[in-house]
Amino acid sequence: MQFLKILFWFLLAFVAALFTYSNWTSIQINMWSGLIADVNLPLLLLVTFLIGFLPTYLYLGTVRWRLRQRLATCERMLADSRALAAAPATPIATPPVGDPAGDRAPEGRLI
Repeated sequence: MQFLKILFWFLLAFVAALFTYSNWTSIQINMWSGLIADVNLPLLLLVTFLIGFLPTYLYLGTVRWRLRQRLATCERMLADSRALAAAPATPIATPPVGDPAGDRAPEGRLI
């Protein structure tokens, strides 16, 4: 699989180099106040691609990071709940049968 990734990137670099070589022309861009900028076409295309790509890439990276954080929190909560369910139940302290304090209800009466 790693070989295919490397092959893909080399093929993409080759196509970009071929495109750059065959389209190396200067383009005039009219700017404000009568300024004219001479820019090579491949550089112009690279800059416009990055202007469109980088905000989207940063946004999706942020979304992935937030989802990873939420998933980690849910996994911790699940692990904690499994640990509580697997823990042995502690017995509840019951009053002795002959309780002299008289905390129990008299016979026949409900509290």
